[in-house]
Amino acid sequence: MKSKLLQATALVATVALVPVATGAMAAADTNTYRELDKFLDVYNRVKADYVDKVTDEQLVKGAIDGMLSALDPHSSYVDASDFDNLRIMTEGNYGGLGLTVSMEDGAVKVVAPQEDTPAGRAGIKSGDYITHINGKLIYGGTLDEATSQMRGKPGSKVTLTLIRPGRDKPLDVALVREVIVQRPVKWEVKGDVGYININTFSENTGADTRAAIMAIDKSLGHKPLGYVVDLRENGGGLLTQAIAVSDAFLDHGEIVSQRGRDKADIERYFAKPGDDAKGLPVVVLTDSGTASASEIVAGALQDHHRGLIMGEKTFGKGSVQTLLPLGPRTALRLTTARYFTPSGRSVQEGGIEPDIRVPQLSDPDYKTRPVFREADLRRHLINEIKSPDNAVLEEDTKDDPRFTATPASLEKQGIKDFQLWYALKTVARLGGATQVAAVTAAMAKPAPGATPTRAPGTPRK
Repeated sequence: MKSKLLQATALVATVALVPVATGAMAAADTNTYRELDKFLDVYNRVKADYVDKVTDEQLVKGAIDGMLSALDPHSSYVDASDFDNLRIMTEGNYGGLGLTVSMEDGAVKVVAPQEDTPAGRAGIKSGDYITHINGKLIYGGTLDEATSQMRGKPGSKVTLTLIRPGRDKPLDVALVREVIVQRPVKWEVKGDVGYININTFSENTGADTRAAIMAIDKSLGHKPLGYVVDLRENGGGLLTQAIAVSDAFLDHGEIVSQRGRDKADIERYFAKPGDDAKGLPVVVLTDSGTASASEIVAGALQDHHRGLIMGEKTFGKGSVQTLLPLGPRTALRLTTARYFTPSGRSVQEGGIEPDIRVPQLSDPDYKTRPVFREADLRRHLINEIKSPDNAVLEEDTKDDPRFTATPASLEKQGIKDFQLWYALKTVARLGGATQVAAVTAAMAKPAPGATPTRAPGTPRK
């Protein structure tokens, strides 16, 4: 499990190893001191008169959490527990279920299940609420308490009770914990099309993506017709790796810029010469779980007309967090900048609209399950650069005849992932009817020799 430090919506981060400024207090005006006196009055009154004894540590941490809660959803105090979770993510090896969860109004909410994990195979979905663990109600507890109960010795059993919006009754899901090993990049070849699934942006994701492109070429013995890059349910990760992945498909131009409070505080990042994909067609799959670093990649390829964005609108997290150390095992994670796509768009709130909207028809719940994005979070940052509202001009009241299939009819055709099937067919159309048929056959059954692993030559994490 990953705690709130590692949530899908909070992960474009630049680590700034700088001390917290001490000069700010020297410049504080009279009003600042007056407000601090008010805080100390409350602090001392609580310490002296609260019904139970409270420690200084409890009150200080509560004050810090309260202060940061007045900002945006992605600024937070990183305590020792969060540091431990960060270590777990870095090592990518722990006993658990493979879930990313968050806390919402006292309830534990699933942000995303990780592929090839007990949670992913059990059909747990983004937006589910976990109400009980082994029959014990967890509502009203802390996120750390919930995640610690879901972690455990590999091979041990655990039962989760889920509330799924759109379903009348709770769902009980029995799971067996496994060693969860992060594999940020997986690849397969399907009917002469290279499929690259990027599920997180950790320290080697850029190199792994380049290695996947090479491995696909080697597996085929020639260049593929093109690539499908799957960023669905990818909550983000390191800014540097989003830049590296974008650079693998671009040979020039700006990838992203980040802008701080001062209008002159702008950093721009550019692609280096050389396109690893050699200009071949690229389709990027997105959905509401595509957030942060993933949106940087999708926005860069879309703005440069290098890739066709397909699927659903992305999450809409366009902010950058900086980690400011406060002590050996504590830090302040603070939103310090907004990022912008090469054309100057901010994806904050609005996300990235796909070039071709493709619903996930193979999911029986896709019409009824509520979708949550950045704009639904309390205190989210406002997009200061609003895009033109072309909704009325672009409105099309006619149903797309291609999107009338039912999950049952798709299942009969062997299609378990309609969005992926549609993306692969889009790339294959460039190769003619024979290639389309090959992709259809490849999607109907697992491709022989498929390689759902990390890219060759990279260490396990």
